[in-house]
Amino acid sequence: MRISRETVIAVINYGAGNLKSISKAIEKIGKKVTITNDPEVVQSADAIILPGVGAFETAMKNLEWFIPFLKDTKTPVLGICLGMQLFATISEEGGLHRGLDIIPGRVVRFPQSVRKIPHMGWNEVDFEDHYLFERIENRFFYFVHSYYFDTKDYVIAYTDYGVRFPSAVAKDNYIGVQFHPEKSGKNGLKLLENFVENI
Repeated sequence: MRISRETVIAVINYGAGNLKSISKAIEKIGKKVTITNDPEVVQSADAIILPGVGAFETAMKNLEWFIPFLKDTKTPVLGICLGMQLFATISEEGGLHRGLDIIPGRVVRFPQSVRKIPHMGWNEVDFEDHYLFERIENRFFYFVHSYYFDTKDYVIAYTDYGVRFPSAVAKDNYIGVQFHPEKSGKNGLKLLENFVENI
């Protein structure tokens, strides 16, 4: 008799914070989650989450050991907020800093002409037909960010905050969301469930 192995989600601890919130959200949808900075654990996981609170430059430095693997892996990767921005080619936050260059684009600051910075609170996500948003009818999610990923490639959702910016991207096994699903109530839990179900 074949015994199926439990799905394991690795949340990479790279000093970006928000680890407990995303871990609790994954546990709520009934999946095993491991917070780790051990490359071997990450490489053996069924899916990887890059959580998102912190500075771009620091995050890239702390991810140094994972970068070659993250750029070449076929494992599903979900980047959240800063985690999504790390997919970019380059970031303007605190100077110019190279990203993972998984999706071409630039991380830029909201212009002073927009509303209050940071963009904080609930906002509407205009998403297209993608498995990540299946069975989600309410389009509002929770945001906290001062920079956004300026790209025209692989965008699956946009949000308006003075400028219309990409709020979700998808390329092959890489998925990124600018909002925080772990802070977005039922919508966020459903999105995480959709991500995990597609593994």
